[in-house]
Amino acid sequence: MKYYTEYERMIMPEYGRNIQQMVNHALTIEDKGERTRCVRTIINIMGNLFPHLRDVNDFRHKLWDHLAIMSNFQLDIDYPYEIPQKNILYTKPERVDYPHLDVKYRHYGRTLPLMIQKASLYKDGEEKDQLISLLANHMKKCFLTWNKEVVDDKKIFDDLRELSNGVLNFTENSVKLKESKDILANNNKSRNKQRNKQKK
Repeated sequence: MKYYTEYERMIMPEYGRNIQQMVNHALTIEDKGERTRCVRTIINIMGNLFPHLRDVNDFRHKLWDHLAIMSNFQLDIDYPYEIPQKNILYTKPERVDYPHLDVKYRHYGRTLPLMIQKASLYKDGEEKDQLISLLANHMKKCFLTWNKEVVDDKKIFDDLRELSNGVLNFTENSVKLKESKDILANNNKSRNKQRNKQKK
């Protein structure tokens, strides 16, 4: 009896060893017509393994692509679709340059300062006050996510003023922020939920 580790490595394990063996058998058939009939049967069996994907666009096209890959592009048949070229499929992609963005406070990220800049353009009024309250509370949440100690609200408003180039000049008296302990408790609750999901 053979262990699975002793078998040849499968190119596409999601189809299983039996399908791979069928493809290997098709490679040995000399008559092209018979080989094509055999391959069409294999395609139908492959499709039956994933019935929930039958309505997906290009599903059969993908099956033929996978068949070509599983045969290491050695099957001499008339494909109903254009299959990918082996050299293109295994070409190493070009390196994507990582954007070097100037982020002053990493705990606020890149988006939050941009939102603060937009908020500074709003006309004074209730809508602007609500937006500032949301942004300031989110800043506090971001700060506490990265820095576990309690943060003074004055620090948040100082950062808000700085990131808005002095336009948004608010204090603890004008905008009420959530308590640090409540934010930390919510952060812990979210982390626990995430851990429980991963365990399931």
